[in-house]
Amino acid sequence: MQRKVTKAVFPVAGMGTRFLPATKSVPKEIMTLVDRPLIQYAIDEARAAGITEFIFVTSRGKGALEDYFDRAPDLEATLKAKGKTELLELVQATNMDSGAIAYVRQNQALGLGHAVWCARHLIGDEPFAVLLPDDVIAADKPCLAQMVDAYAETGGNMIAAMEVAPEMASSYGIMDVPPSIGRVLPMQGMVEKPAPGTQPSNLAAIGRYILSPDVMRHLGDIKPGVGGEIQLTDAIAREIAEKRNVYGYRFDGHRYDCGSKAGFLQATVAFGLARAELGPELERFLSDMMAQRQAAE
Repeated sequence: MQRKVTKAVFPVAGMGTRFLPATKSVPKEIMTLVDRPLIQYAIDEARAAGITEFIFVTSRGKGALEDYFDRAPDLEATLKAKGKTELLELVQATNMDSGAIAYVRQNQALGLGHAVWCARHLIGDEPFAVLLPDDVIAADKPCLAQMVDAYAETGGNMIAAMEVAPEMASSYGIMDVPPSIGRVLPMQGMVEKPAPGTQPSNLAAIGRYILSPDVMRHLGDIKPGVGGEIQLTDAIAREIAEKRNVYGYRFDGHRYDCGSKAGFLQATVAFGLARAELGPELERFLSDMMAQRQAAE
C-alpha cells in the first residue's frame, strides 16, 4: 500500500509579468476567475484529493495572497448582522485552519524546480503533490483526485499529461512514453522545451504532479538547465533514469492556461457558461456579439 499523499506545494512566487499592470499591486494568484481567485480553485482541488497540509512558496509582494486565507472578523460580523447567511458561509469556506498553511520564501527567481526545492524541509521523506495555480482544470472529478486514485495502484511519481499540437511542444516539458491508449503511461524520459521537430511525443506535462521525496534530492543535485533555471523536468528525468517509476496520467477534463491572457479569458467564458445563474445571460450576450460581428463583415 502506498503512503497517502497529504502535503501539497503551491509555487506562487512568480511576478505575473504577463498580466501587468494588474499584477503591479495584485498577486496573479488572486486574480478573479468569475468570482473566485485562481488559488482558490487549486486549493479546492487539493482538498478534494485528501490534501491536509498546504505549502506556499512565495516571494516579496505576496501579502494579499496570505491574507486571503485568513479570517476576516469585521467582514464576517457585518454579514452576520445583516443576515446574509449564504455570503457568510461562502467567505468562511475560504478560511484555512491555523497551521494548515505554511509559507516559505523563494528569494531568487531560479525556476519551478528551485521553487519546489525550497519546500524540502516541510516535505521531509513523504510523497507530495505540486499544483500550479495557473493551470485551472474543469473536470467532473478533480484532476488531482483522479491522479491520487491512480497513484494508489502505481506508487512512484505521476504527472498530468495533455496532448498538444506539434508546434506547441517547444513550450512544454514533453514526455517520452510508449504508444498506449490507456490513462497511465510509464515514462521512458522527459525533455524540457524540446527544439521543434525533436519532441519524443505529443504529450505535455501540465501543472499537477505527485512526486516522491527522492525528487527533492535530485533538485538539490542538478545544475541549471533551460533558461539558466533549476528545472523540475530535469529532476524527474533523473528519477526516470534511476528507478523507472514515473508515470504520465491522461486526466479526464479540460485544462485552461490561466497564465496567459487568452487562456484566462477562455476560462472566464467557460466557467461563466457553466454557472446556472450566469450561463443563460452570458450565452445570449456571446451569441448577439457574434451575430453583430458576422453582420459587419
